[in-house]
Amino acid sequence: MLLDIIYPRRCPICEDILVSKDLLVCPDCRKKIVYAKEPRCKSCGKEISLAEKEYCYDCEKANHFFDRGLSVFKHSKEIKNSIYRFKYSNKREYADFYCNEVVAKIGKSIRSWGADAIIPVPLHKSRKIKRGFNQAEILAEGIGNLLGMEVDKTLLVREKKTVPQKELSSLERKKNLENAFKINRDIVQYKQIILVDDIYTTGNTIDSCSKVLKEKGVEKIFFVTLSIGDGI
Repeated sequence: MLLDIIYPRRCPICEDILVSKDLLVCPDCRKKIVYAKEPRCKSCGKEISLAEKEYCYDCEKANHFFDRGLSVFKHSKEIKNSIYRFKYSNKREYADFYCNEVVAKIGKSIRSWGADAIIPVPLHKSRKIKRGFNQAEILAEGIGNLLGMEVDKTLLVREKKTVPQKELSSLERKKNLENAFKINRDIVQYKQIILVDDIYTTGNTIDSCSKVLKEKGVEKIFFVTLSIGDGI
């Protein structure tokens, strides 16, 4: 109770103090949130304009290593700013809101995948030390706790310190992630896993993780992210 008074929970959208400890977001701010919805690309889950299309423009041209993915929010200004504060201003408490929204909006789909474990996309150790935490780990733990699923934070590691993807072109992103990830064990017993990250843009990060996992015998790879762009 004392901590709630000293450090009251704030809305992850507007940053105002929430009037009730039972709220995770302001009622008015919830109305501003834009959720990803059908029709979606059957590969990456981006929202597409035509229901008769199966895949978005990017996925029509790509050969992904992952099998299927879903995201909760469209990458609108409100969500973009919220995730930025979550990652770079140490707003870890936002994860309660994010994870509850994941379970409420796509929890049924996540359960239907029948995955053996949830695996967060790793940060390079130097970046994790600088930031103080890996946002994907926090999200994975929260989702895993709510759904009663195993979370494995040690299997996948990032051994190459890459340039932030947002600063690069599509071609540069692929080059940047070459040999960036590795498996931390000789034997991987999982057959189906779910990767968790904060944002899906081109899919290069998810693909790079998926490639090394499939090389170790993982058969099906799904992913969950908070936010995603449009698919055309």
